[in-house]
Amino acid sequence: MSSADQSHIIYEVEQVLQPIPEEARTHSVSGQFWIWCGANIAPINWVLGALGVALGLGLRDTLIVLVVGNLIGMALFGLFVLMGQRTGVTGMVLSRAAFGRRGAYLPATIQAALAVGWCAVNTWIILDLVMALLGKIGVVDPDASNYPWKIGVAALIMGIQVAISWAGYRTIAAFERWTVPPTIVVLVAMSIAAWFFLDIDWGYAGQAGHILTGADRWVVMSGVMTAIGIGWGITWFTYAADYSRFVSRTMSRRKLYSASVLGQFIPVVWLGVLGATLATKNGTVDPGALVVDNFGALAIPVLLLVVHGPIATNILNIYTFSVAAQALDIKINRRTLSLVVGVFSMAAVIFFIYAGDLGSVLDTWLIGIVAWIAAWGGIMLVHYYKFAKGHIDADVLFEPVGSKKLPDVNWATMASFAVGVFFTWLFLYGLTPALQGFAARAMGGLDLSWLAGGLSAAGTYALIGGKVHRRYAAGTGQTSDTRAVPLSSAASTDSVVGANALRVEQ
Repeated sequence: MSSADQSHIIYEVEQVLQPIPEEARTHSVSGQFWIWCGANIAPINWVLGALGVALGLGLRDTLIVLVVGNLIGMALFGLFVLMGQRTGVTGMVLSRAAFGRRGAYLPATIQAALAVGWCAVNTWIILDLVMALLGKIGVVDPDASNYPWKIGVAALIMGIQVAISWAGYRTIAAFERWTVPPTIVVLVAMSIAAWFFLDIDWGYAGQAGHILTGADRWVVMSGVMTAIGIGWGITWFTYAADYSRFVSRTMSRRKLYSASVLGQFIPVVWLGVLGATLATKNGTVDPGALVVDNFGALAIPVLLLVVHGPIATNILNIYTFSVAAQALDIKINRRTLSLVVGVFSMAAVIFFIYAGDLGSVLDTWLIGIVAWIAAWGGIMLVHYYKFAKGHIDADVLFEPVGSKKLPDVNWATMASFAVGVFFTWLFLYGLTPALQGFAARAMGGLDLSWLAGGLSAAGTYALIGGKVHRRYAAGTGQTSDTRAVPLSSAASTDSVVGANALRVEQ
């Protein structure tokens, strides 16, 4: 099949929600590596690395949390990548297998809202840094509020990322493949400058006179683990299948798993270490103070890296919003939905511009996200790997509302989800009182929310969810194969895509 024919297939199947046929899939895993790598070479990750130091941890403890936490979180992330490859469907459509046909509206709604929030946070977080860099080259006064400039820069960035997401998966993959390597070169230069020519305090143990020890040290480490360790990997669970569904089922699962996990792990830890080491100089998470004060001579290349960061990340957020919204049976073209999320996100950016403390906003936002994703992830892992044994009929997931092949609302799943969210909150210790559960307070602030939420949801679902699954699986004959007709011409492509689109609209 020619590249033009394949592009035509992908264009058509992306407009309405349906399984990605084998003929439209790629036989390379490099695209997955660059997508996930690009999504994490962003200023938010050096800010997150600095968060541990800002909250009172020493450099060694911060690095332990970064490395160990992300090893565990990204290893689990890879399992969700494999789900997308096997089934050819998005994460929120895959939710229908466990939550039910309309029950999956719950996670899809949360995911759509989450994508808007992340798009706004990732755009907003770089604005002070952009102003500081522009001030360094004499364009603006870095000490002024610069609200018009911030809103203008945010609008420009938002327009670019909406345009790329609007174009679809192939454009997203191409953008990451061609733009990430140059940003890595800049990152290498920044790292060399920081680690060999700046006065990094490699033995930094905490703020003088306030060095954490004993229980206090473990409490802060647990909170940082939830926010930027395991918690960071967890935040990507719901995104994984949206992009791995484009990888051929003939591709080695080991290669896909490795490429995706490393694509996440390497930049997250790298930028996290860079942020943490820079923070030892002034103990701040402010991106302007972290970077401009240390890399003034590299203002122009760093500015390019900074602007690239939210674009590379948010093209995934915008794309994921569109397919999550379609999973709600919203009959709107994916491209139109990309424009909608741009408007919503820009409104949120303007709100964030006038918001307060950066560290507390980030910590509250990140820890709050874990509450639902840990529960959702535990349920999906049990359903896919324990109940379905990796075999889910993708076509059944697109049955219309009211079909007897899927439960309408799987109340066993809903109960398990509620248990998971409750236990997440119970063991959660955020910076705001509302996000401090009884158990976490009783343990002096020790935060085990991600573990409690994931295990309680998974355990509950393993106990009560099997009966419902067996009842519906017996009537459908579960299989992971999507029933795509082999395509030998553009005409056959149109007929298959048209049939799939008609089936989805019914």
